[in-house]
Parts: sequence; C-alpha cells; structure tokens
Amino acid sequence: MSKWRIEGEYMETCNCDFLCPCITTNSAAVPTEGDCKVAIAMRIDRGEKDDVPLGGVKFIMMLLSPGPMDQGNFTAGLIIDEDASDAQVDAISEITSGSIGGPMAVLGSLVSTFAGVERRPISFEMDGLNRVVKAGDLVDQAIEGVPSLVKEGEAIYLDNAAHPANARLALAKATRSRFNVFGIQWDDTSGRRNGHFAPFDWAA
Repeated sequence: MSKWRIEGEYMETCNCDFLCPCITTNSAAVPTEGDCKVAIAMRIDRGEKDDVPLGGVKFIMMLLSPGPMDQGNFTAGLIIDEDASDAQVDAISEITSGSIGGPMAVLGSLVSTFAGVERRPISFEMDGLNRVVKAGDLVDQAIEGVPSLVKEGEAIYLDNAAHPANARLALAKATRSRFNVFGIQWDDTSGRRNGHFAPFDWAA
C-alpha cells in the first residue's frame, strides 16, 4: 500500500442547524433537514504521496447522506483546485476514497455513489476564527468560530469527535453556505447553520 501524508487546514459547512445532531450522536441522528449536505474543504500545506508533492493543493469533498449518516448510502464527489497536476488529482482521489487507508477509510465505506471529479479555482482564506472557501461557481461557504470566553482568541471546541478531519473540532456557525454540484444543492445565509474547522494531519 502507498505511503503518504498530508497536513493542513480544514473547514466545513452543512445544512444542519447549529449544533449539528450528526456530530453529537456519532452520526446516528436524523439530520435537521432529513438529509445531510456537507462541503468538507481541505488546504494541504505539506505532504506527498509516493513521489508526488501535494503541498499547496486545495480540494473539497462533497457529501450527501439521505438520512442518518451511520446508515451510509452516501453520494460523494470531489472538487480539486484547477492548478493541481493530473498526478496530484489522482493522488487526492485515492486518499479521499479511503482505498489506500487513512482517516477516510471508514467514511469511504459508506459511499455508494461516486459522482466524479470537478476542477475549479479554489480559495481558502483564514482570518482569526473566520474561514472562507470558494470553488468557482460550485461552492461558496464562510464560517465564524464561536469564541471562547475563557481563552481569548480561540474558539469553543468539541473534543473526541468521530470525524475524519480531526477528533477535536472548533465550533462555528455558517454565515454563508452555497452548494451547486453533483446534484447537491443548498443556499443559506441565515447564520443558524453548522460549521467546523481544525488543522488536519492524515497519513497511512
């Protein structure tokens, strides 16, 4: 099996109300809207797979779960930065499928339909507790971290979570969450929907 490692920053928004019932019930709850639509954005700062350098590559995993997430039957798709090489696209596709191990192996087993790969310019901006990610005309999402009152400059965290990005997630609210790709459509600016962010460090 390939040896690989990627490290960087992650953020997401979904269509569940804050605080997402999926994350607090180990994915057993019915999502707020009945289904779960989520865009998991990753910015790789350092990493490689075999001899392919992956630092600087950004990608977004799109997921649609038709009911409680632990029941599977996901539709998944992948958006990769248009500046990535074909070799980098192949490496990210393998890593996110879970077929070569790592944190995505469990989640990958829940996917029944893979909708494909899209290439778009992806931006991933960070400012304190705020994160903004855009992928062309496909994804536009922004979150504000929920500030801690006991540790200035940090968010409130959820720890020991069963999440592929990190077991320790910052709590955030989505100020903007728009998806239109792979048949997954969502558009919300209410400020009431769920978000998370964290560093990530994946390897196998």
